[in-house]
Amino acid sequence: MAEKIGMVSLGCAKNQVDAERLLALLQEAGYEICSDAAQCDVVIINTCGFIEDAKKESIENILDFCAMKENGLRGVIVTGCLAERYQEQMALEIPEADAILGIGCNGDIVSAVRRVLQGEKLRESAEKTRLSLEGDRILAGPPYTAYLKIAEGCDNRCSYCAIPLIRGPFRSRPMENIIAEAKKLASQGVTELNVVAQDTTRYGEDLYNRLMLPELLEQLCRIEGLHWIRPLYCYPDRITDRLLEVMAQEEKIVKYMDIPIQHVNGRILRLMNRRGDAAGLAKLMGKIREKIPGVALRTTLIAGFPTETEEEFAELCTLVRQVKFERLGCFAYSTEEDTPAAEMEQIDPEIREHRAQLIMDMQGQVMEEFQEKTIGKTFEVLVEGKEDGYWYGRSQIDAPDVDTKVYFQDTVSHTPGEYIQVEITGGDGYDLEGRPCR
Repeated sequence: MAEKIGMVSLGCAKNQVDAERLLALLQEAGYEICSDAAQCDVVIINTCGFIEDAKKESIENILDFCAMKENGLRGVIVTGCLAERYQEQMALEIPEADAILGIGCNGDIVSAVRRVLQGEKLRESAEKTRLSLEGDRILAGPPYTAYLKIAEGCDNRCSYCAIPLIRGPFRSRPMENIIAEAKKLASQGVTELNVVAQDTTRYGEDLYNRLMLPELLEQLCRIEGLHWIRPLYCYPDRITDRLLEVMAQEEKIVKYMDIPIQHVNGRILRLMNRRGDAAGLAKLMGKIREKIPGVALRTTLIAGFPTETEEEFAELCTLVRQVKFERLGCFAYSTEEDTPAAEMEQIDPEIREHRAQLIMDMQGQVMEEFQEKTIGKTFEVLVEGKEDGYWYGRSQIDAPDVDTKVYFQDTVSHTPGEYIQVEITGGDGYDLEGRPCR
């Protein structure tokens, strides 16, 4: 009987793609993939190490599964960003973990599982660039939606971010490989494709000496079976007129743009090793709205960055009120060791949290205004399930895992993955409510 392997993947969508490739390697080697940890022989925790809260979640999961070894679990393997960044420290502080593998060792997962089942303890790392960007996947989520990772690593070197330390330099995948994977996913029933990288807008610069995201999106739109294509994580400096033209013209590309701007004050952006200022960012958002009618804008902000003054924070608040992002997340600055920002003058953590909460309170008001404007409009909704008598799904302007839902009641039964038209009748918190169009 084949040994059973379980997987817990934490953190971002890019990490999830890595986990899905690990599962495919294990299944190909003859192991049985199991979703019930209590029935597993080995559990792999694919960790996130991006910010402090993510590290804590990863460590809690590792400890919880290590405790299950008393009840028959034979091995716990730790992979992902935390294992890459803190391997030696984790080996000392969590000796119960049977294997701690850096990301460059992902391709060796079959050997690692075999050795752990034989009773070995492993602490292995390799060059980050050994992490393969290719290979089959076993989708961990619903069968109708998938993430498509088009590049690995990052060269932006934002002063607060440890991703280049963890993931290494920016590496684009060859376009033909990406298209082949997208076609395979579509043939398996995927209709929503979410295009991800640490910086999707940089795609192709290293391989083709120019930004190639527009051309890639055009080719993805030609694939039969795909219904929604959603590029995520667009760096503001690389949003070109060509990209906006493609997003406006191609019907399969959702009218949704995710642009993590982090801040708007010029001095803070320079300290972050980013470019721009409030005026330039406001102009960019206006241009996007003009070029892509009906577009929904999503952004991510950091409040309480080192040395941020009350006036500079107020400037951030002003832009939030001015642009009225349809989707927004704000995080309190998290001090990441070995980054330039960690050496700067830090703001009290309570002030950081307070400022982040103020932004989110402000965004709540923006969302109320947005919901009022949507009443009477019809949205195409991707049905995902039913709870408490209500069907629910996501509209074009709702990315999986991070955005809101559309709820509706219907006497007709629906299938997850089905697309229907829903007329919006109101809102409940951040979510929308509606009724199916007949």
